[in-house]
Amino acid sequence: MSQNLLSVTKKDNKGFLLLHLSVFIAGFTGVLGRLIELDSAVLVWHRMAWAAALMAMFLIFRKELKRYRFQDICQMGGVGVLLCLHWIFFYASIKASNVSIGVVCFSLVGFFTALFEPVINKHRFSFVEFLFSILTVLGVYLIFHFDTRYRLGIAFGIISSALYALFAIANQHVGKRYEAKNMLFWEMVGGLVVLSAIFPIYNYFLPVEKLLPTGLDYPYMAFMVVVCTIGLCLLQIIVLQKIDAFTANLTYNLEPVYSIIIAMLMFNEYQELNFSFILGIALIIISVVLQTLSKLKAKD
Repeated sequence: MSQNLLSVTKKDNKGFLLLHLSVFIAGFTGVLGRLIELDSAVLVWHRMAWAAALMAMFLIFRKELKRYRFQDICQMGGVGVLLCLHWIFFYASIKASNVSIGVVCFSLVGFFTALFEPVINKHRFSFVEFLFSILTVLGVYLIFHFDTRYRLGIAFGIISSALYALFAIANQHVGKRYEAKNMLFWEMVGGLVVLSAIFPIYNYFLPVEKLLPTGLDYPYMAFMVVVCTIGLCLLQIIVLQKIDAFTANLTYNLEPVYSIIIAMLMFNEYQELNFSFILGIALIIISVVLQTLSKLKAKD
């Protein structure tokens, strides 16, 4: 009995360690978006192209690349389009402002999820979750209202968070029918195909000076693709085999905190933050804490 309990405890400890490692890795995504000197759409194109190529090699080597109907591929690819658009606006937000603004706006995902999920999944609307999410909206409004330097970045960040909420809902709905690694591959392919198709229009209205990575862009991009895209996804699959989804989702609320700390250390962003930003992010943290306590109470 004691040996079984000890083995379970070790498994849980390993699961929590891997969980926090995955959150820490996710925190680097925004930082890399600032370091890579590419337009946001070009950056996302390379990220999805590299990830699709590596995933294809991985699945073929392991003989795990499954055949799907064209309709199934379109469904998985459509989810990837939402992810593609989210990434474009997320990196545009960071490049128009800074990493801290981009990840703070990402906190609005809970607000948009509370609005979209009842409509899409035909769930009962939760006024409690909506009220908690309003605190996040007020926090972003304080940053938006008092700090006019970053309004464009905040606008992009708000659109990015809305798109991610749609992606998360669609990914959860569609993902129940497909194997995770194959779905990741077809999501990358779907986003890549659509982005390639619309890029000439994008480039016409927003001319891009640089289409290929140069210098340090290559190692940064490699790290983003191998570690923060493919590695992170596979790590999350392992984590969910050891830790319940409820605990994992709550822990991922720490991702913006990790990103802001990393950005402060690397780019001295604390020098750009004023009282309104601190007050705004305090409201966002309070919102996260209240939502966490509410979910814990509901689970009990």
